[in-house]
Amino acid sequence: MTKRLAEVAKKAGVSEATVSRVLNGRSGVSEATRASVLTALDVLGYERPTKLRGERGRLVGLVLPELQNPIFPALAEVVTASLAQRGFTPLLAARTIGGVPERDYIEMLLDHQVSGVVFAGGSYALADAEHSHYRALTDRRMPVVMVNAGVDDLGFPHISTDDAVAVEQAYGHLRSLGHQRIGMVMGPEDHVPSRRKLAGLEKIAGDDWLVERTNFSMESARLAAGRLIERGVTGMICASDVLALGSIRAARRLGRDVPADVSIVGFDDSALMTCTDPPLTTVRQPIEMMGQAAVDLLVNQIEGSGVQPDELLFEPELVVRGSTGPAPS
Repeated sequence: MTKRLAEVAKKAGVSEATVSRVLNGRSGVSEATRASVLTALDVLGYERPTKLRGERGRLVGLVLPELQNPIFPALAEVVTASLAQRGFTPLLAARTIGGVPERDYIEMLLDHQVSGVVFAGGSYALADAEHSHYRALTDRRMPVVMVNAGVDDLGFPHISTDDAVAVEQAYGHLRSLGHQRIGMVMGPEDHVPSRRKLAGLEKIAGDDWLVERTNFSMESARLAAGRLIERGVTGMICASDVLALGSIRAARRLGRDVPADVSIVGFDDSALMTCTDPPLTTVRQPIEMMGQAAVDLLVNQIEGSGVQPDELLFEPELVVRGSTGPAPS
């Protein structure tokens, strides 16, 4: 017990006597200090006293679909920094293929008495996936914000990049370079952001384009892009920078030069895209603004302000680099 008091006191930056007063529910402790002690208790993995377990600490869950795509660590950096500035401690839960399912992460976060959850990807972005596990959050009236477009009936606010505008920028760029046969490397058929991109392109291009669907790995993108190139595509729009890099690899394996034979546009503008060969033309998501907006929406819910379950759309920006050029003559 003495060791636990000392560890919690050090973590919270208070005296052991203060920790003891908080754990025993005594008066004479400010709310800020009390919250700091309870958060330290949670972070160190100690169980709260029974009478305190019903109270949420200042912990916030951040659920990422993966860490291989650099855009998700970049978003996590913004969100965690913004949470820390507001006095919250983030709990990072990164999913992996064949790893812990999203349902289990939600249960774990609820067990830790988090104050809210930010999702940066998950089952909500797949229309045909199972969504019933989100009901546990609704039943607890848990503050939640979801980043990236998802299904409409979950009742949580969303922060998204405008997919239709992103595709319009990429398509307009390729057409301005003279490309007539344009293809898209998109996510699975039920992936909501990919659906939005396709719908946006259909409005401006009609049926004059081709699409190949894939999961969000570089190798699967290579196969999908290879099929598009073999069908005569000279310009490609990809649903992520990772898919764009896989598409560049496909072009080279087929003996094509990028951008002399095939022009490729990514989506995200994640880290190091200026250092690829060639540097990647991509549509930039405003990750810093999106991450800060997600935290603002979440904290407003935690503090009791009314937040509508609407979608907040952010304008993307086309960044032209070396992976696009004039259509081959």
